[in-house]
Amino acid sequence: MKQIKFIVFFSLVSVFCLYAQNYPHQSDLLWVTAPSNKDWLYQLDEAASVEVSVYRYGVLLDGMEVRYTVGPELMPDDREGVVMLKNGSAVVPLGTMSEPGFKDCKLSISFDGKVYKHHIKVGFAPEKLTPYTQYPDDFKAFWEVAKAEASKCPEKITSTFVPEYSSETVDCYLVKIQAYKKDQYMYGYLTIPRKEGKFPVVFSPPGAGIKPMNPLKDIFYAENGYIRFDMEIHGIRPDLDEETYREISRAFGSGNNSYLVNGLDDRDSYYMKKVYLSCIRVLDYLSTLPEWDGKNLVAQGGSQGGALALIATALDSRITACAANHPALSDMAGYKAGRTGGYPHLFTKFEGMDTPEKIRTLAYYDVVNFARHIDVPVFMTWGFNDNTCPPTTSYIVYNILDTQKEALITPVNEHWISLDTRRSIMEWIGKNLR
Repeated sequence: MKQIKFIVFFSLVSVFCLYAQNYPHQSDLLWVTAPSNKDWLYQLDEAASVEVSVYRYGVLLDGMEVRYTVGPELMPDDREGVVMLKNGSAVVPLGTMSEPGFKDCKLSISFDGKVYKHHIKVGFAPEKLTPYTQYPDDFKAFWEVAKAEASKCPEKITSTFVPEYSSETVDCYLVKIQAYKKDQYMYGYLTIPRKEGKFPVVFSPPGAGIKPMNPLKDIFYAENGYIRFDMEIHGIRPDLDEETYREISRAFGSGNNSYLVNGLDDRDSYYMKKVYLSCIRVLDYLSTLPEWDGKNLVAQGGSQGGALALIATALDSRITACAANHPALSDMAGYKAGRTGGYPHLFTKFEGMDTPEKIRTLAYYDVVNFARHIDVPVFMTWGFNDNTCPPTTSYIVYNILDTQKEALITPVNEHWISLDTRRSIMEWIGKNLR
């Protein structure tokens, strides 16, 4: 069953709770924005507007100017103006779109010499969005050959008990796995319920960046009867101190030094090839665990992790379900169509990316092309206000999936999901166990 759920918040109390992560910590000003359509969605050529209110210390402001600019998300603005708060609110006209996509309204107000900003996006027929990224004729053959080559790498695994992340109910292990090629390793934290029985496995690749890991963030999976593996993808011990990770990240984690552009001129030398294939080696390991129930192997992750969860699901038939929030690496070449592309926004945040060689390589690594090969249940969730993994690209991935799928759309969210949503994902997994 294909299902989409919309979560839209109308009361001021809900706005206070849910906008907390969309604002500077302990800000004196609170923006309340209500699109003219309650679900934040419009048909093509339908006019849209947003009612704006601003509170200071919880008191409604009046008689002040609010400046705005409006344009396609993550693209140049095409209109600007000023509205006056009258009786505590003002209406900003957003115009319309004749092609599927999102408009972003950026707001600002000056108070006591300081400028406060906010933004809100609305969608126009996003269910009609399609990818720019082309599907290579030899896409499937390329990855079949790559998997066969990677499978020749000898398995070499070490596992170390980690008492500081273990408890009376959960055992935690730091696992080191040789993956892809000899002497290339990946790490991960394995958490297992400390009780007799057989359990489903949840494989969770990481978000983007080079940073420490803490399995306690999702320890509730093991507490609720799941084996979980939180994966590291760079071959760097995840228990190093934060300063060491910052030094490593500065060396090859940003700009044109980023691992996400390393080797992009050739599909066989691109850095992410070893990442994608290492996911399969991790699944090889997880499927040998004596505690595994032998049936359920679920991929779950967010952002880059959401992308890798979908990619692994397409590459490995052992995966039985997939849950991904705001997946990165999706329609990355979308900028070539005159609209936003997916994270890491190669065409706006990096130099020299728009070449035939790089675009050709991207097609073999883009989530949209893997999504075509998924035939197990998929759950996705994303927000409209996300500028990291924009809703345009999440919709494109969801639209192209031809399988049992369900979406939880939370318009207000930027690049985050709530703890309630994270637990809802676990509940969805539970409903889709075999």
